[in-house]
Amino acid sequence: MAHGQTPSQTIGPFFAYGLTARQYGYSFGTIVDAVLAKPGTDGEAIRIVGRVFDGEGVVVNDAMLEIWQANAHGRYNHPADTRSDNLLDPGFLGFGRAGTGADTENRFVFQTVKPGAPDAAQAPHINVVLFMRGLLSHTYTRIYFSDEAAANAKDPVLQ
Repeated sequence: MAHGQTPSQTIGPFFAYGLTARQYGYSFGTIVDAVLAKPGTDGEAIRIVGRVFDGEGVVVNDAMLEIWQANAHGRYNHPADTRSDNLLDPGFLGFGRAGTGADTENRFVFQTVKPGAPDAAQAPHINVVLFMRGLLSHTYTRIYFSDEAAANAKDPVLQ
């Protein structure tokens, strides 16, 4: 007997509870959380705070965001970044995850460092992935920095 394709299903809210367990007070751990930079990490410490709104303008209390970024020297903590200039920082993870449901104002909060430019063509940026109810697929975006106007002007993604 042939069966049809399984119907699509929206994302979450289960992702945030399972993948950011410590943030929600569960005793089991997760591989990452919202703190990407440990004390002594190279670079300018920054805090990214925001809220997620649905299409009706209502704050989403069960979204989950992931960020991935280069360190202050523009290097990714990833095997594909094979540059051999020894600028990787062991105190910097480069990947983080936060939910919006544990904060009284339904905010996400990341502790990290301002990234360096990964190459001459790209401006310093932070990659963001959003998971939330009502989405059939997650959404991607980037955070750029207003004090990097010259680099932003030549970044091909912003053109």
